[in-house]
Amino acid sequence: MEVLYKTCCLMMMLVNLVFIQTVKGQHAAPPDFKNCKKCIVLSEQSVDRAAILDLTQKKIVWEWRAKLSGIKPEHFTWFKHISDAKAVYNGEYILTTASGGGVALVRISDKKLMFYAYAGGNTHSAELLPDGNIVTASSNGNYITVFRTDTLNFPDHVYHKNIPVAFAHNVVWDKKNKVLWTASNNKLKIYTYNFNCEMPDLLLTDSIGLPGAQAHDLFPVYGKNALWISNTTSVFKYHINTKKLEKISVPYKDVKSISSGPGGYPTLLIAPENTYKAWWTDDIHSLNEPVIFKQEGLKMYKARWFIENSFSYQPGSTIRVCNDNL
Repeated sequence: MEVLYKTCCLMMMLVNLVFIQTVKGQHAAPPDFKNCKKCIVLSEQSVDRAAILDLTQKKIVWEWRAKLSGIKPEHFTWFKHISDAKAVYNGEYILTTASGGGVALVRISDKKLMFYAYAGGNTHSAELLPDGNIVTASSNGNYITVFRTDTLNFPDHVYHKNIPVAFAHNVVWDKKNKVLWTASNNKLKIYTYNFNCEMPDLLLTDSIGLPGAQAHDLFPVYGKNALWISNTTSVFKYHINTKKLEKISVPYKDVKSISSGPGGYPTLLIAPENTYKAWWTDDIHSLNEPVIFKQEGLKMYKARWFIENSFSYQPGSTIRVCNDNL
């Protein structure tokens, strides 16, 4: 009887231990992106990832890394130093690039890799075209590249074409005017798209002089027909309707990215302060507050609000790719 009693007691202890661990496990569940109310998409280089930050919780709630996806091992270096990342297709996908030369379209819900390719030349940014094709900007290569986006056949033998653009760091599609904008060193250039899904191409139609040099970020001003532009010394707002350039008072130089939002969303700035003598930083600034987020160990290169971009895309748009027409 004594042996049976001890055995029963031991079993009860084990059951209680399992129950306690289960409860603890429930409380220790990882942050859930679905509950994120105010989110920021990060180009985060400490572990080469595109990430989503929940600003309210001050936690990263989603990430994508090339080494943990369906990318071939020989292509991992394409995604070294993530250089841009933003939400597209009604907030269901992330479009990301890396200095290693790669560009990728990733579905957020299951991190499925929908498409990836190689642009090379220190790729800094990417944009969607209306038919689902993708255009990238490569700074050292001095070109932008337009890709035929075929989710059934990649990354090898992907149709692409390079278009010369000096110091190419950015690309933005203008839905209203049906043109592509890119800030090239000290010029703001406008391209028209041929809307040929199979053999995409871009044609330069206008060039506008910019003050300063080494234009870096170009991104839509939320809710306005205007574009943010940053360079080594200043931040500007270009008003498309009036063709006027407005200098914005910012206490930072070398702003890598700028992103605005609706009321209650401060304008985000990534501006390394040479603390680490690097192009990245561990904090996010705003126009009105010195620091709105900081986490030691992070290497953030760009930060974009996870919000609708009606300047570039139709509201509620769903994924489009060239093989849709096959």
